Amino acid sequence: MRASLLCRCVLLWTALGAAGASLAQSPGAPPASGPAVAADARSVGDWLMRMHEASRRRTYVGTFVVSSGSDSLASSRIWHACDGSQQMERVESLTGAPRSTFRRNDHVVTFLPDARVARTEKRESLGMFPGLLKASEASIPDFYSVQVTGAERVAGFDADVVQLAPKDNLRFGYRIWSEKKTGLVVKLQTLDGDGRVLEQAAFSELQLDVPVKMDKLAQLMASTDGYTVQKVDPVKTTAEAEGWVLRSPVAGFRPVTCYKRPMVSHGEGNGTVQWIFSDGLASVSLFVEAYDRRRHPKEVMLAMGATQTLTRRLPDKTGDWWLTAVGEVPPQTLKAFAQSLERRK
Repeated sequence: MRASLLCRCVLLWTALGAAGASLAQSPGAPPASGPAVAADARSVGDWLMRMHEASRRRTYVGTFVVSSGSDSLASSRIWHACDGSQQMERVESLTGAPRSTFRRNDHVVTFLPDARVARTEKRESLGMFPGLLKASEASIPDFYSVQVTGAERVAGFDADVVQLAPKDNLRFGYRIWSEKKTGLVVKLQTLDGDGRVLEQAAFSELQLDVPVKMDKLAQLMASTDGYTVQKVDPVKTTAEAEGWVLRSPVAGFRPVTCYKRPMVSHGEGNGTVQWIFSDGLASVSLFVEAYDRRRHPKEVMLAMGATQTLTRRLPDKTGDWWLTAVGEVPPQTLKAFAQSLERRK
């Protein structure tokens, strides 16, 4: 649970970087560098672009803590290096089972020392921490408003406190602490519709512009001696090719990518389709597989922090299917996706 909590928060932090990248490609977006802009005068696009540029251009080392609810806490040590377009990081879990994750651009290797397993994969939809999630269009200002609510210190750094408020009930809000000089995100809260904190992530200790060596991280990433290397190779596809469509779109959420993932443990030839959507900040994944009465006993709606999970049986004349919808969105958003998903093959 703690590992998944940390991974989900890293994804959300990643989405903040994506928002800046998406807005950077849109007409009228602010330049990456230029005249200083007063904090109170910055638009949603200004703020997200600033955060994105800070994440791409800074090297840093820090201890990162994620909390959700009263009993979920995860922490990790992060080393982040950059050299032009090359981004690299190491994330070392400090709680739960030992785990080290290395990422060079879209290439990821996860070391599990207890099992002596190294899992290697490419994550096309994910970038560095905090990096790029491929949002298809810059529609974020249509669904979020921005307000500067103050200034505080986090991990020894002065930060602007910025609130991104949703304009509808299909997404959560965010309170972000952005380091004043660089714009780097140093703390992040996810808020429900009543302003309550669902999840919080922050650096408890942070060193900026430290000499993190990419060649040293690369050596550690390649050190798989004594480990069984497992390659995770989902096949890129399209929802239409797999026979799935949405009868009507969910406002603000656009398809990002789609994969088919093998399920060798349940018999050769079985697989799960993962269809990913994003509004530029939040993301939703729809996992669809053949229904199995033994593995899919009941439909549920679960919440862990900001992450909601919905499972549902989808009847079809050619055979039933099982949907697992996961996202850092309100329950009604997942229900909207589930109600609109339809098989046409």
